Amino acid sequence: MVSISEQLTGLQKELIELRRDFHMYPELGFEEHRTSGIVASYLKECGLEVSKMAKTGVIGLLRGGQDGKNLLLRADMDALPIQEENEFSYKSRHEGIMHACGHDGHTAMLLVAAKILSGYRDKLKGNIKFVFQPNEEDAGAYLLVEEGVMENPAVDAAAGLHLWSGLESGTVDICAGPVMAASHYFYLTIKGLGGHAGQINKAIDPIMTGSAVIQAVQAMQTREFEPLQPLSIVFTGFKAGFNTTIVPEKAEMQGSIRFLSTAGSSIRDSFSRVIAEVCSAHRADCELKFKVGNEMVSNDQEMAALAREAALSFPENKHTVTAGFRTMGGEDFSEFSNLVPSVFYFLGAGSKDKKTDYSHHHPCFNIDEDVLLTGAEMHVRLALKYFGLL
Repeated sequence: MVSISEQLTGLQKELIELRRDFHMYPELGFEEHRTSGIVASYLKECGLEVSKMAKTGVIGLLRGGQDGKNLLLRADMDALPIQEENEFSYKSRHEGIMHACGHDGHTAMLLVAAKILSGYRDKLKGNIKFVFQPNEEDAGAYLLVEEGVMENPAVDAAAGLHLWSGLESGTVDICAGPVMAASHYFYLTIKGLGGHAGQINKAIDPIMTGSAVIQAVQAMQTREFEPLQPLSIVFTGFKAGFNTTIVPEKAEMQGSIRFLSTAGSSIRDSFSRVIAEVCSAHRADCELKFKVGNEMVSNDQEMAALAREAALSFPENKHTVTAGFRTMGGEDFSEFSNLVPSVFYFLGAGSKDKKTDYSHHHPCFNIDEDVLLTGAEMHVRLALKYFGLL
C-alpha cells in the first residue's frame, strides 16, 4: 500500500501550482469569488458534498462509511490590501492586493489533504468538514458560525494550522492552552473646547489630553495587571487639528488591546476608568467605543496532544516538533475553538536563504514552499489520528 507521504509526494507539483495560482490572483475578504470557485470545483472532483456559506465561504463534507464523530478542518482564503514588492513569476496580478499572510498556502494544503482523505471515506467512523473561510483578516468566522457551519452534522472537534515566517522552515509548533491573543479594538473621541493657540488658557486642549491618556494607559498596563500574563495596549491612530494657530475641538484616537489571558473584562474596565479620569482631570469629555476583533485562541489539552502525536508519526525526521510559540497576533479560529475542543498550531515557513523570513503583512512576504507537503500531511495525519486510523 502506498504510504501517506508517498501519496503526498506525488501531489507536490499540484500543491505548489495551486498555491501559486492563488497567490497570483489574490482576493480581499468576502470577495474571494475566483478562489472559492476553484475550491468548490476541486472538492467536488474529490467526491465531497459542497455547499456555500458566509458569502464566499466553501464547505466540503466528506461523509464516512460509518456513523461517528465529526471533525472540522479549516483554512482561510482572503488576501490583504498591500502592494506586493516581490518579483518572482507568480507575484500578484491584482494591483494593491497580495497574499501577505500565507492564506494561499493554507488553502492549497487543505485542498490536497481533502483529496488524500477522500480515499479513506469507507474507513471513517464519522465525517470531516473542510471549511474554507472568507475574510479571516477582518474576523469573518463569526458569519460561518451564525449560518450553521457547526451543525448538520454537529461538529465535535476542530483543527487548523498557520504558516509562520517567524519560525524556521519545517518547525511544527504545538502548544496546549493560550496560543493567540484576544484583540479588542478601541475608538476614543476626546471633546475639548476650541480656541486660539495664543489664548490656550481659554481653550480645553484635546491633544494635550490625548497625550496624557496615552501615558496613563501605559502606566495602567504595567502597574495593574499580572506581568506574567501578556498584555499589549497600542495606540495606532491620533488625529486632531488642521491649523497652526487653532486649538481643535476634538481628537480622535484608536488602537488595540491584546491579551493572552482571561482578564479581558477587567482590562477593558480599567482602560475605560483611566481614560474617563484623565479626561475629567483635563476638563474634557470623552466617548469610548469597543469592537471585538478576535477572542483568544486557546488549545484543548487532548487535541493538542493528538496533533503532537500526528507530528511525531511521520516516517522520517523531516521536521522539528516544538511547543514554545505563542503570539499576540489575533485569529478568528477562536470562533470555532470557543465552541468545541480544538487545536491551532504553527508550521514554520521562514528561511533566510530563500528570503521567506519577512514578517507577515510585509510587501515582500513569501513562504518556503518546501514546507507545504508537511502542512498537508499534518492535516491528513491529525484527521486519521482523530478517527483512530493511524
